[in-house]
Amino acid sequence: MFKFDSLIIGSGLAGLSLALKLADRQKVAVITKKALLDGASSWAQGGIAAVLSPEDSWDEHIRDTDVAGAGLCDPATTRYVVEHGKASIDWLIQQGVPFSRDNDNNYHLTREGGHSHRRIIHAADTTGLAVQQSIAAKVRSHPNITLLEHHISIDLITGNKLGHQDNRCYGAYALNIPSGEIITISAHNTILATGGAGKVYLYTTNPDTATGDGIAMGWRAGCRVANMEFIQFHPTCLYHPHAKSFLISEAVRGEGGILKLADGTRFMPRHDERAELAPRDVVARAIDFEMKTHGLDCVYLDISHQSKAFLQQHFPNIYARCLELGIDITQQPIPVVPAAHYTCGGLMADLRGRTDVDHLYAIGETAHTGLHGANRLASNSLLECLVFAEAAAIDILSQESAVFTTLPRWDESQVTDADEAVVISHNWAELRRFMWDYVGIVRTTKRLQRAQHRIKLLHEEINEYYNHFHISADLLELRNLVLSADLIVQSAMSRHESRGLHFSKDYPEALPLAKPSILAPPNYLVRPARL
Repeated sequence: MFKFDSLIIGSGLAGLSLALKLADRQKVAVITKKALLDGASSWAQGGIAAVLSPEDSWDEHIRDTDVAGAGLCDPATTRYVVEHGKASIDWLIQQGVPFSRDNDNNYHLTREGGHSHRRIIHAADTTGLAVQQSIAAKVRSHPNITLLEHHISIDLITGNKLGHQDNRCYGAYALNIPSGEIITISAHNTILATGGAGKVYLYTTNPDTATGDGIAMGWRAGCRVANMEFIQFHPTCLYHPHAKSFLISEAVRGEGGILKLADGTRFMPRHDERAELAPRDVVARAIDFEMKTHGLDCVYLDISHQSKAFLQQHFPNIYARCLELGIDITQQPIPVVPAAHYTCGGLMADLRGRTDVDHLYAIGETAHTGLHGANRLASNSLLECLVFAEAAAIDILSQESAVFTTLPRWDESQVTDADEAVVISHNWAELRRFMWDYVGIVRTTKRLQRAQHRIKLLHEEINEYYNHFHISADLLELRNLVLSADLIVQSAMSRHESRGLHFSKDYPEALPLAKPSILAPPNYLVRPARL
């Protein structure tokens, strides 16, 4: 049995930031399914939103966040995150993150959809990678941090699973993917920072690691989830057979990019007075409408009116990747389609990152803090990771020391080797296809019911497989994806209105009062002192 003061599951910006903030006073373990940088944070292009200019203000950032969130953002959370934005950026600068500068050697701020000011600090168009590389280098060299790469968490170990009369997390079981060994980890505090569930959809900008692991594990442990129906579809994913869902940053529209049909007709002003700078949900629905109306495979994003020097300076990664695929963005428009991008809901967490289960935290995209409401404002995601990593660190380090609990080993005595692994790949493909068809940008009650019926059948088949055969990483991810899909559909069916990212043809109007959709698992224990 391994023993750590804190166990962090996930190696994105939230998890690695927290690891660094704890490691000077604690023994910390970080579990990640692949290598340290193989997560969604490294893929982030645009930047980090924060009030860094004297022309900007907290109130305006808060207002922009709430407008994008369609009135569903939690006021206290939004103010807390915005007011801690500059301190988070200062911390990153101290870690050596090479943010882009302008001609006067000041940090360059760009603007994205939904923002009233230039407030996005960035490192060219590969901000996430630049941030993650700077932090990962320090994580790797820290003597108090143990990295468990190529390990996938199986499930959390809680008091009710151990037969205790408490509601506490004691650690987790994890699978060493290369060796097949299952290890037991005892921890005073466990932090879920596994990202979102974008891989539940056929088309997504997310990496292959985004399989809803933390959300599913937290739900099984007794945590509530909120707002899982709000899946953000990024409006502009590169449409190309060899692109592997390559994202075209929001900042391209922020710097003047125009959305057009194949014949060159601009269409966004017909849908919203903010045109290309409208929030993502508006732009994604507009593109979806134009594609379906005209029978198109894609639309086009044109930034060719900017100079080659400008594009190479501001979007070097996008310029190079498109050129590799035969698209010269200085001369021709970029073919784009919407794709699942961000999970706005998740495990309910308070302003310290605490969930419904004692000593279990959720931060980053795994968590529902109330910041994003019904639609996340561009570049608020990395900001949330940083602010809540700091908040959780403060709470964890304020605790008194505790004695480690001896935990039972994983029991494999009743299982055998799988007979047909092809079942996993077939179920995975079926799930992602019907989620795209039935639970996409535009929904109906009938479509949701069809998805729910198929999810029930997949649940039964996968649980039987899980209970009878040796586990694998693919099986664990599929199990978590199906549960995440179920929570998305349940939440969508409970919302009888259209708001933000959830648009229903059966309920096209928004209700007068915005309320979160909250689901509680069967083993949820009501505790009035928390969330």
